[in-house]
Amino acid sequence: MSTLTRPAVADGPTRTAPRRVRGLLWLVTRQHRAVLIACAAAVVIGSAWIVYQRGNLLHDAHAAGWPGTGVDEIDGNLRVRLEKQFDEIASYVGYLPLLFGIFLGAPLLSADQENGTARLVTTQSVPRARWLLWKLGFAVTLVVVTTAILGTLLTWYWHAARPFVSRDWLDETIFVNTGPVLLTMALFTLSLGIVIGALVRRAVTAMTLTFFGAFAFSVVFDYFKPHLGTARRVAFPLHGEQPAVLDGAVQVDQWVGTASGKLYGWGTCVNETDSDACRARKGIVNSVWDYFGYDQMATLQWTAAALLVLASAVLLALAVWRTRRQAF
Repeated sequence: MSTLTRPAVADGPTRTAPRRVRGLLWLVTRQHRAVLIACAAAVVIGSAWIVYQRGNLLHDAHAAGWPGTGVDEIDGNLRVRLEKQFDEIASYVGYLPLLFGIFLGAPLLSADQENGTARLVTTQSVPRARWLLWKLGFAVTLVVVTTAILGTLLTWYWHAARPFVSRDWLDETIFVNTGPVLLTMALFTLSLGIVIGALVRRAVTAMTLTFFGAFAFSVVFDYFKPHLGTARRVAFPLHGEQPAVLDGAVQVDQWVGTASGKLYGWGTCVNETDSDACRARKGIVNSVWDYFGYDQMATLQWTAAALLVLASAVLLALAVWRTRRQAF
């Protein structure tokens, strides 16, 4: 008589490998994994690109004799190429705030509301406030880390490239993309996208409105920049050399004036048959500039950054208030 044998059955339940990321962190990471991967790639590739181009700039400049040879004495084609390289990198980095607003901020809440994910999550014993905290915290952290790394490296590059690039540091390419402004501008456009998404509750519509809203804000911000601080004024002989205080300065306005300080528009007497006689009659002897000195750049940037952070906080508070009050 044969005996049948059976394989032993385990007494306890089968153990599986624990999941390292759980709960809302797992949900948020999985929902936005494409943006997370894109940001990681942008940081790695962008950082390597900036470091390489900065080293290439210094190598070419030193090979041309700088700093022993003045910048104006270096080959013009080389200066144009070095400036073009910096402007190209700065323009790519400058797209980050707009991209964050459109592809992360706008669909952050609106996509969950449109697809029913928000209703599903908040009916699984997850308070709405906690869901909002995780969503907003993930987005803000991702934006801060990405722009802080790339913005810091671009500022480092700018300090090396400054002698070879445009002297107008109030231009958007430099002012917005270096220092603290890039990070806070990205936070603002992110917050703008989030609040638009919370209001319209449709992802594609929110992304479209965010694009136009961010573009309109960039125009307003460009106009508002010269009002972030108090411009200085200097007068010097009309046909004389510019004083040393204007080295690295950005001109805000220009006048012509008399010795007593009376100002005329810079085009006064330009179209006259005898310009010198016209200026002599009016007593015009000076060229007058309103300008921002390079030493004011940091103050203007931090002022802009503080205002952008304040505006971002207001927009995020509005998005939270609206989302907590509306039905899913």
